[in-house]
Amino acid sequence: MNGDGCLAGTFTARRGDLDVTIDLDVAPGRTLALFGPNGAGKSTVLAAIAGLVPLERGRLRLGDRVLADAATGRSLAPEARHVGVVFQDYLLFAHLTVRDNVAFAARMAGASRRASREAADRWLERVGAGGLAARHPLALSGGQQQRVAVARALAAEPDALLLDEPLSALDVEVRADLRRELADHVRGFAGPTVLVTHSLADAALADEVVVLEAGAVTQRGTLDDLRRAPATPYVERLVHAAA
Repeated sequence: MNGDGCLAGTFTARRGDLDVTIDLDVAPGRTLALFGPNGAGKSTVLAAIAGLVPLERGRLRLGDRVLADAATGRSLAPEARHVGVVFQDYLLFAHLTVRDNVAFAARMAGASRRASREAADRWLERVGAGGLAARHPLALSGGQQQRVAVARALAAEPDALLLDEPLSALDVEVRADLRRELADHVRGFAGPTVLVTHSLADAALADEVVVLEAGAVTQRGTLDDLRRAPATPYVERLVHAAA
């Protein structure tokens, strides 16, 4: 990991007619949750970090590498950012086996076919999915797909990890168990992690929570801070519902 390894910057990104402005500073080994209602701009922030949405204003860096700078027009391509992403619906390639899905990330990072498959097998074992290597994604349960998606994101040895509501597609019955598993994977990751969620239970995975509403930060702190002193009616409703 380059420099101090922090994912940091103040920037504005736009998707549709919503401008989203945020100040980020996520240290290696720490997890930030972007929490808020649907349409608040959470996924737009994640897309901007991943390089899928340009910055309107501001600057973003990962360690000593500038990922994007609106003032100069600099913007690294997504594959050059060394960022692993677990999407909400996992986006596994249906025509590839589980092993080749995971190997794809390492291949994009420049590994040989053999090395990428060896890395895939190692990561599948680490996430408890070693027995799934020869299967195809459509034959997997939601929980199994999540494990494969996490393995794919980590197989390329990224400098930062982005999780876009990785539990929302799962049945309620399995969500708690897989939340614990995901927490183990996140704790074992050495770089900064950003988690998008609209669930207080999922926000418990994070060291710090940033609340986004209508593209603006309305509260920042730990999950306990939100529970003790909700800053907006939205947060207050969620805290009371969870209680």
